[in-house]
Amino acid sequence: MSELVRDGSGGARGEAGGDPGNDSGSGPGIHSGGAHTSLGGGRRGAVDPVKALMHRHRELCERAVDPLEIAAGLEAHGVTDRTAARFRHRDVFSLAEEMYARVARDSEPAPRPAAPEHSGVRADWAVLSLLPGALCAATVAGLRLTEGQPRLAVAAGGTLAVTLGLRAALRRGPLSTTHRTTRGTLAWTCWLIAYALLGDGLLSVGIEGGPDGPWPPATAPVLALALACAPAVWCAHLFTAGARRKLTVSRGLEEFAVSVRPLLLGVFALFLCALGALLALCREAPSEPGAYNGPGAGALGALLLLARLLTTRGFTHAPAVVLGVAGAAEVTALTTVFAARLPGCSFVATPVETVADAWGPGAVPALVCGAAALVLLIHATRTLTRASAHATPGGTP
Repeated sequence: MSELVRDGSGGARGEAGGDPGNDSGSGPGIHSGGAHTSLGGGRRGAVDPVKALMHRHRELCERAVDPLEIAAGLEAHGVTDRTAARFRHRDVFSLAEEMYARVARDSEPAPRPAAPEHSGVRADWAVLSLLPGALCAATVAGLRLTEGQPRLAVAAGGTLAVTLGLRAALRRGPLSTTHRTTRGTLAWTCWLIAYALLGDGLLSVGIEGGPDGPWPPATAPVLALALACAPAVWCAHLFTAGARRKLTVSRGLEEFAVSVRPLLLGVFALFLCALGALLALCREAPSEPGAYNGPGAGALGALLLLARLLTTRGFTHAPAVVLGVAGAAEVTALTTVFAARLPGCSFVATPVETVADAWGPGAVPALVCGAAALVLLIHATRTLTRASAHATPGGTP
């Protein structure tokens, strides 16, 4: 995206307010249809606000392969439909059409880059999306068939295999990204998954005065999360393809945002339905006797999907912050339970014990991850409905 919206002078300063010298309506030859005509002898007038805008976004205009790319880049720099009216255009799309037409007359059009790999259904990412669930299912089966040292070896090998499988699934397809994920984001994501596996059991035995020995992991919810990688990839594909189709038929930024918002919410609901079905299926399957926390795993799955959707489109800050806050909240919950055993500190565990007594230990991650997912969903409805959020790395929206 950063390659898309770079301009010659490094910003969109001036667009929002327009050029004071050009806002009087005296700019020659610019009208609402987007065509440019000249005054007298085929020469452009001295005042040409669109030309000034093209100069500020010179590299964007030269690299654009269609008007949609220019529109997405302008929006990323803060140009709105109201700003476009200052340039005598009804919306940003109309303004982008004129800019593209004028660049096309002055230079050779840039060759259209190859379509991104996730523009259509491909066998590679479709198969890779099944890999984490298959490896996790094999690991869970191995844990039930082994005891002692072999069991530890299966657990370690299975964890490594699932991690590598998940990495392979996220390196291709709709959930792949060129934006760097911070180590903090990765660490908190691993912690949240580890808590889904072991946290509820540890919290339960901690409240009861333990642990006096090993406690069983909750493999069923984690297995459902691993299997949910496939529907997550397909839902991301549906959202990406649908957003690009709407981008080609929209005539304004607000119109595009209004049309994409129901698509985002519908895809998110579809993923929740698929995840709920997988959680119900894994609950009925033979598994370890650990605590089963369907709501907590469902909230975690929703949180991870939204964080990944935002990350793939370059919005990395909000997911990093929200994942960090959610992880820190779970760490705090566990810490207060064990800190309450210190003399005079029994009160610090009161909030967690109250929640656990009322709804069970699984209510803690369900509330934490559910609140975090709600925050990211609100953020996503504002950011993923922008035209600039759907520009490909190659530059084509």
